[in-house]
Amino acid sequence: MIDKREPFSHRNDIIWFLTLEVLYNHARGDDSLSAAAMSNQFQNNSSPIWSVQEGGNSTPPPTFELEPVPVSVNPWDIVLCVTGTLMSCENAIVIALIIYTPTLKAPMFVLIGSLAFADLLAGLGLIVNFTITYIFDTGFATLLSAGLLITAFSASVLNILAITVDRYLSLYNALTYHTERTVIFTIVTLVLIWVTSITLGALPIMGWNCLKDETTCSICAPIDKNHAAALAVTLLFVFALILQLYLQICKIAFRHAQQIAVQHQFMTTSHSSSTTKGVSTLSIILGTFALCWIPFAMYSLVADIRYPPIYTYVTALPAICHSMINPIIYAFRNPEIQKSMRLACCCGCASSNFPLRPRTPSVV
Repeated sequence: MIDKREPFSHRNDIIWFLTLEVLYNHARGDDSLSAAAMSNQFQNNSSPIWSVQEGGNSTPPPTFELEPVPVSVNPWDIVLCVTGTLMSCENAIVIALIIYTPTLKAPMFVLIGSLAFADLLAGLGLIVNFTITYIFDTGFATLLSAGLLITAFSASVLNILAITVDRYLSLYNALTYHTERTVIFTIVTLVLIWVTSITLGALPIMGWNCLKDETTCSICAPIDKNHAAALAVTLLFVFALILQLYLQICKIAFRHAQQIAVQHQFMTTSHSSSTTKGVSTLSIILGTFALCWIPFAMYSLVADIRYPPIYTYVTALPAICHSMINPIIYAFRNPEIQKSMRLACCCGCASSNFPLRPRTPSVV
């Protein structure tokens, strides 16, 4: 039966019971329960839900302590966060070298700096995504994180395409390459790259997401399958353009080598080694891009959120690591940047009076 008495009646019962208990203990000669102790006990147990049970035994209400639920962190997410941190540090070094070295202001280095900035944003985006996933897990924050990653990686791929175009023009129009027209073309190219990347990154916030219908999610939630497929097709198209441009660069390089050989009646060892080095460099660039990005693009076309997440991590990690390889391929192998790094390591700062070899258009 539910006790419906008022709280005031409960307190009277408590006082009466405690008084009887004090008198009983006093009669036994046990004064351990003093009036002060009775008052304290009354204050601590005067809750209206503390009821006097049959037989005179009082039982305080049970107390429950809510233990925090431990958050399970995916080890793959930790790997991606650490990778993003390394990416950010590596590309920050490239940006600092280009900014603080006065001689690294040619259009090619501007494009390399833009590529490093895109990869830096990609690394920061991975860190932000990890934070949002396990701390600020809200729908809008997730969309912002996805938009930042799409913007960064789109800009990275498009900057690689722009660098390829720049190298092609430096060979195809070697005589007019160092003109004002090239600088204007580089600025326009950078504007188009970042406007396009920001537009692609804003699509999830503008409605291209699967927050309302999880069945339409791609392997990269909250991006829906249509958006992911469009990005994958765009990536494959960009790779086809890069491949075609580098094939043309190889043809031009071999034609120049043949012309030099005809003029000198033989091909010198230096020209032969230079051509071989250029071909090996192109092979590294194309092979690295294909191995890192093509598996993830193809998997994005055929898979969705129902597939095991392990496959997504396995295909996405090489694509993410490509932003760690870019500084090695496009920046740290460049002679001018290498000299700037040596000077910075030895002296602690880049000196504007340090003689650097001027950039030649034939550098692949």
